[in-house]
Amino acid sequence: MKKIAAVFMTLMILLGLSACGSNAKQKESGKSINNKATTQEKEIVKNEDNETNNILVAYFSATGTTKTLAGYAAEYLNADLYEIVPKQPYTDEDLAYYTGGRADKEQNDPSIRPAISGSVENMEKYDTILLGYPIWYGQAPRIISTFLESYDFSGKTILPFCTSHSSDIGSSDTDLHSLAANANWLKGKRFASDTSKEIIKKWLDSNELISNADSKVGVFDFKSHTVMLNSGYKMPIMGIGTYSLSDDECYNSVTALLKSGGRLIDTAYMYKNEAAVGRAIRDSDVKREEIFVITKIYPTQFSNPEAAIEEALEKLDIGYIDLMLLHHPGDGDVEAYKAMEKAVSEGKIHSIGLSNWYVEELKEFLPLINITPALVQNEIHPYYQENDVIPYIQNLGIVVQGWYPFGGRGHTAELLGDKVISKIAKAHSVSSAQVILRWNLQKGVVVIPGSSNPNHIKENLDLFGFELTNDEMKQINALNRNEKHDWY
Repeated sequence: MKKIAAVFMTLMILLGLSACGSNAKQKESGKSINNKATTQEKEIVKNEDNETNNILVAYFSATGTTKTLAGYAAEYLNADLYEIVPKQPYTDEDLAYYTGGRADKEQNDPSIRPAISGSVENMEKYDTILLGYPIWYGQAPRIISTFLESYDFSGKTILPFCTSHSSDIGSSDTDLHSLAANANWLKGKRFASDTSKEIIKKWLDSNELISNADSKVGVFDFKSHTVMLNSGYKMPIMGIGTYSLSDDECYNSVTALLKSGGRLIDTAYMYKNEAAVGRAIRDSDVKREEIFVITKIYPTQFSNPEAAIEEALEKLDIGYIDLMLLHHPGDGDVEAYKAMEKAVSEGKIHSIGLSNWYVEELKEFLPLINITPALVQNEIHPYYQENDVIPYIQNLGIVVQGWYPFGGRGHTAELLGDKVISKIAKAHSVSSAQVILRWNLQKGVVVIPGSSNPNHIKENLDLFGFELTNDEMKQINALNRNEKHDWY
């Protein structure tokens, strides 16, 4: 038996596996693992968007895996985030499995309580605590015991989760119950290192931990110029559409957008400029994670959606797709959407949605899929306002985005020259285009105007120095002709 155990441990070492860390990973780039945190990390990271936040995500992370998933949870729930930082950081040697090191000794002695650096301020204000940790020897690290014994959790709800390469959560969560016996403990769950935001979101929804998130999903934040999607990702509320832009025009327009501070880009397979979008992003100085890219699968691709997704990833060449839409309804659209759902679980796509779906189409389509669309993109402008469609979509927790904000080719001059819009623009010392885009934003509609003119691109982003009055909104609303300018 000893020989078998020795062979097993040798194999574990060769594979780089260990039960002593999150995802069983003990070394990163040959450097010692150090859990020293900045002052901000030792304290609670506040979510300034939510003044009535009552959820805290508290976690201990040895190698970063638990930290990543805790961040996903905090972002989706709009919760505060607190890292449990040991006063004495753990090194590679501390975490080495079966060497008699620090982790071995701590896990073998249930009475040990590693000291924590810093503390949670105003713990009494939190009703719900998400508690994350890696699995060590089938249990939560002893520092979690220290944390639980440091506060009064009476009447609070605690939802534990663990990260592990292979071990399940086992009894690691229930063994903690006695340390906060007066808390309401929910059933814990184990996650692998590559768990996506969507999976975390579904888990939180299944535990009905959506109170903080619900109040924010779909609500435009005019300070950050973003909106929270139901997928847990934030998206800019204004950007650029690249329809009809040639390769060079598209590259230059996206470059101009990024230089002007814009971060939202809409493209599609049918626009034949995905590669130009990707090239402009790679050539810019803007970090990839700050940019939000939307692309679309066309109905001619629905018969092989997996290939369509891979083609888009290859053409864009930016690592992942922020949001992928079905371009419009067609044969095989449900199967194509489910392929996008699978790509979400694989991390290739962050969010998915639909383009050119209206009330009747949505009523028929939504019961057939698993992931609620994060966004629906339709033609919307003052002459075609979709006043029945927009609230229907928004009430489903889905963000609305409008294309053809200026009416589309052949109609732009008429719309921009409209007397009502021009008068309002003059009153605010802005352009008619800015008035139309601001009108959209105040209706809760994300805007993606197309342009190849750098000055217009910059102007189309300058929408927050003025606000339309209720009377001005009514004046523009009265322009509706139910006049659709494209066949979609």
